[in-house]
Amino acid sequence: MSAKKEGIKKLSIICSKGSLEGIYPALIMANGARMEGIEVNLFFTFFGMDAITKKKWSKVKVATVGNPAMGIPTFIGAIPGMSAMATKMMMKKMDSLDIPPIPEFIEMIHDAGGRLFACKASVDMFGLAMEDFCPQVEKVLTVGEFYEMSAGAEIIFT
Repeated sequence: MSAKKEGIKKLSIICSKGSLEGIYPALIMANGARMEGIEVNLFFTFFGMDAITKKKWSKVKVATVGNPAMGIPTFIGAIPGMSAMATKMMMKKMDSLDIPPIPEFIEMIHDAGGRLFACKASVDMFGLAMEDFCPQVEKVLTVGEFYEMSAGAEIIFT
């Protein structure tokens, strides 16, 4: 008889990119983990904090410059309006798949028991404060505090 494998019990996700394709993977993985009963901590750092910053979360766009996955030359991606057009197309596709916008996704993850945190170094660097973030952000943490909280967790960096 083989022993039953233990699944993942705890997951810590670090979101560092502020583009649509940088934020959504973190949110999708966090939501999926909560639906599987896995404890989730989301740590937003650098431009990933755009996902939780009230003034920025509705302005997140697809990165068309320097994004090899776009399949277009950089100079085409730099044409004014390309990022907006790509973002509109991506949002339309996500809407057809019933993938919620960032604010709604953040709320769903929080309501399902996921915990959201901002990186203290990034908060200080960008001159932000707790009131700049959506209400689901629990606390601003140092990297050390996040590591302590993540003890025993699988860690994913997006």
